[in-house]
Amino acid sequence: MLGLMQDVPLTVDRILDHAAAWHGTRELVSRDAEGRVTRSSYAAVHADAKRVSNALSDAGIRLGDRVATLAWNSARHLAAWYGACGMGAVLHTLNPRLYLEQIAYIANHAGDRLLIADPACADLVAQLLPQVPSIERVIFFCDRASLPETPYPATAFDDWIAGYPAEYRWGGFDERTACGLCYTSGTTGNPKGVLYSHRSNSIHALMTLQRDALGLCARDSVLLVVPMYHANAWGVVYSAPAVGAKLVMPGQRMDGESIYNLIEQEGVTYSAAVPTVWQMLLQHMRDGGHRFSTLERVTIGGSACPESIIRAFRDDYGVDVIQGWGMTETSPLATVSVPNASVAAKPADEQIAYKLKQGRLLCGLDLKLVDDEGRRLPHDGKTPGRLMIRGETIASAYFGGEAGDVLDAEGFFDTGDVSTLDAEGYMQITDRAKDVVKSGGEWISSIEIENIATGHPAVALAAVVGVAHPKWDERPILLCQLKPGASADAEGLKAYLTDRIARWWMPDDVLFVDEIPLGPTGKIDKRAIRAGLTGYRLPFEAAR
Repeated sequence: MLGLMQDVPLTVDRILDHAAAWHGTRELVSRDAEGRVTRSSYAAVHADAKRVSNALSDAGIRLGDRVATLAWNSARHLAAWYGACGMGAVLHTLNPRLYLEQIAYIANHAGDRLLIADPACADLVAQLLPQVPSIERVIFFCDRASLPETPYPATAFDDWIAGYPAEYRWGGFDERTACGLCYTSGTTGNPKGVLYSHRSNSIHALMTLQRDALGLCARDSVLLVVPMYHANAWGVVYSAPAVGAKLVMPGQRMDGESIYNLIEQEGVTYSAAVPTVWQMLLQHMRDGGHRFSTLERVTIGGSACPESIIRAFRDDYGVDVIQGWGMTETSPLATVSVPNASVAAKPADEQIAYKLKQGRLLCGLDLKLVDDEGRRLPHDGKTPGRLMIRGETIASAYFGGEAGDVLDAEGFFDTGDVSTLDAEGYMQITDRAKDVVKSGGEWISSIEIENIATGHPAVALAAVVGVAHPKWDERPILLCQLKPGASADAEGLKAYLTDRIARWWMPDDVLFVDEIPLGPTGKIDKRAIRAGLTGYRLPFEAAR
């Protein structure tokens, strides 16, 4: 017997339809590279998205064709996003911070037919086009007056959609139809494409709206710092319109002053970003003696959050920090460190230990830990293992069949992370499998050492990598980027770590660097660090 309920496909166009119909006047605020702020609304973006669908259809774009964007966050970008997805095309977000060779590889692999880019990317596009013959046309997210001069044909976005009706029949296809395409960062080998479905994105939006997740509501003003080219902007491009939250999009300017000004000017109550963005904001707050008047909570993800950030937000500014974990292959949000009943009953300082973990699983997903032979490991909060995940928002394969079969016999996807799970259901990443330091047959967590080192008052950023050792296989070394005007020495850093980490975890060397390299999403780039250490010798070897 089947239920007697209406069978409506879960397609993402229905999200923007709802936002326009029931939250049509709610503001969307965009800031461009020059700092100019423009204002739109869900109703206006919905109308432009319909015009985009008409323009794409006239350009010959059909169901399943890939439409690429190379841009930062803006209302125009959001209109292009829904306009492509609504007609059944696949919205492919390209990351402008990647190397040209990586972007070209990704665009070719995806078979992108049309490219819509920020004007700031005009020179990059000029280098890209000869390498990607599948791209038939270039549009820039701007009006005619801001259209850059280029050696190739290009059209202003506003001109491109002008004259088209704000009516187009969206949907009409299976909810499992491909919706979005986002490539992994390619830290090991070539980037791989994750192909989201309308169903997975719709379900992910509902999952993240839970109070035990991001908990967005119609009263929120959301600063979308997470780039739209980064794994569905953590799903906020769907969850915010679903509830009619105000959206504030900062464009390229991510420095502390620019972020703070937008928070105050637009009454921001919630935001999400990687730790490096929040470190810049907190430094600006301290230097200028500023306070927040509306900000209530922030989500931190992308890499483990140092305790110093959590305490600074909470103790100095009364802002709650929600740590989240996910990856491109998980849509991306999968766990969130919102307290359960027993953790919430603990004193505030005891709750910090749980906030430092990556959190509890969202409904609909399942986790397990396994050893290198695939045997399940206990959830005792102590035993680390390879983190495996499955569920309706988890990738089952990569676009084009890259990497072959990526699921185990039980349908779990290997995240590549090493973690623990405790009795409360909290997951904590101890390392990436490729970054864990294996010393004398035991694992040393680079992440834990980094987080503790970042708590030193002089340290802005810290990174730990393993270096080959003739006896122990590997030993950790610590790289530190100091805060402006601060000073520290190796012995002082080691003294700070003493009693905070196990003795055998103590880094064999401490190196002070002008700048720790960051990847295109703001994470510490350990591949670049290792490349820069070519020829490095541990102190006992250098002394020989």
